Amino acid sequence: MYAVQSCNPYAKLFYRPIEAALRWCNLMAYETEILEVAWRNPKLLNTAFPQWPCLNTNAEKILDAIQHGELTYGCLGMPVAIGTTVDHSQLTVRHTDLRFWMSRYYPDQRPAFLFEQSLDQQGDISIGIYLALQADRDALQLQIKDIETAYQQLLNELEAVGLEKENIHHLIKTNSKVSDRSETAYLHIIGAMVSLFLDHSPSGKPHSVFRSQAAIVDALTAHHKNLPGISKRTLDEKFAAAKRSLSKR
Repeated sequence: MYAVQSCNPYAKLFYRPIEAALRWCNLMAYETEILEVAWRNPKLLNTAFPQWPCLNTNAEKILDAIQHGELTYGCLGMPVAIGTTVDHSQLTVRHTDLRFWMSRYYPDQRPAFLFEQSLDQQGDISIGIYLALQADRDALQLQIKDIETAYQQLLNELEAVGLEKENIHHLIKTNSKVSDRSETAYLHIIGAMVSLFLDHSPSGKPHSVFRSQAAIVDALTAHHKNLPGISKRTLDEKFAAAKRSLSKR
């Protein structure tokens, strides 16, 4: 149940960050010794194993990715929502999530416990690799579909609150100054929508696939990068102003 169905004896369904880090460093032969130190005090890794500087470095890379929402994590193998506090000793990352993260952020790194050889001795793709690749592809397609749905929902709600396309084009074309009252209204609308997308239902279900303001900014700039005003800097400034406007109510 705990081991991944693979010919690789070091692969698991999920890993504690230190387990993934020592495999990344190819230190599986010293796993018991390393885990004993990490269990007592993870901060002692550098002093306990100065001969393996990559061990602490790779562990910090994994923890940093978890902290900044780049790597999905869980508690004892069970997925949790990004931002959920998990005790360090119970923090885990799934095999497939770790492989996806490493492929994206460290494409030059191909540790054996995550990436099997694509061809066997006969030159054919093994069934295990095929199923793993198929699962990764299906997961990516679902993520893309969720993002597209959330983006369409964002467009629909923008239209519903009165930000008509013709009015925006008119303001841009005439370069007319928006009244203080209108600007305040727009800021309230923007702030309320950002807050809505990042909020949760009473049952704890996220209202959208966006987990942070930065994710909303990335989606907008990716789809409308050629529109005036749709830039990371401008959106960050407007979102910040919207947040301040709401706090003054």
